[in-house]
Amino acid sequence: MATAEEIPMPSVRVKAAAVPIPGFPGTGNFYGKGADVEATLEIEGGGYGATVQNPKGSPPPISAVNVYLPKGVKLHPSGFGSCTEATLKNIGPSRCPKKSIASARGSVLGEVTFGSERVPEEASLQAFFAPGGGLLFYTQGSTPVSLEVISTGKYVRSSGKYSWELKTLVPAVPTVTGAPLASVSKIHLKAGAAIRSHGKVIPYGTVPKKGECPKGGFFGKTEVTFGGMFGGEREFGIPPKTVTTVIRVPCPRR
Repeated sequence: MATAEEIPMPSVRVKAAAVPIPGFPGTGNFYGKGADVEATLEIEGGGYGATVQNPKGSPPPISAVNVYLPKGVKLHPSGFGSCTEATLKNIGPSRCPKKSIASARGSVLGEVTFGSERVPEEASLQAFFAPGGGLLFYTQGSTPVSLEVISTGKYVRSSGKYSWELKTLVPAVPTVTGAPLASVSKIHLKAGAAIRSHGKVIPYGTVPKKGECPKGGFFGKTEVTFGGMFGGEREFGIPPKTVTTVIRVPCPRR
């Protein structure tokens, strides 16, 4: 069984594409047009929470995810609503305003401790616009353990090959008292939104304009941090490890 220092660096695979916003014709992977971003993140690497029954273990728990958007992407937050963290915690997403919904319902495949075993858990994932900007990510699972998790994200300006960086903190997710924390092995989410105002479509995010796509496609990047500290307070019990993945997103055909 691996010690905290011996847990290997996980591998992270990322796929991302600009896709149409449901209900808004003309959006998608077109220069200068509004689009959702459909992304899949897969994590492999074991050693955390290993048991006699599961000597391979799980990926270490995630403490932060940073996503870099390609240069030329523009954000248009005006006109959208917001949902508070208190509403999500105390009531749930059903009470969030419709204009605060920032993504379709996605999915998370995790691994939790149930009894003395490490077992998979499927959960839903949805993003909401937060007051003052930024995002709240609401994760909910029920089998085999009940969990509700809220991760907080905020956009900051980037530079070079990137326009914006979405910095997201992920809280520690305990399952059984004294047992290893929950881990994540796959995330799938289609994020983005649009509203109509005075007959005009206002997308939250737009694809860069023609001429802004470099040969080989737009640059995107993720930084996933495993273990370490959460918010400078909670010690995960393993040294932090950050895995950086650079991807290329195909230029629009027209």
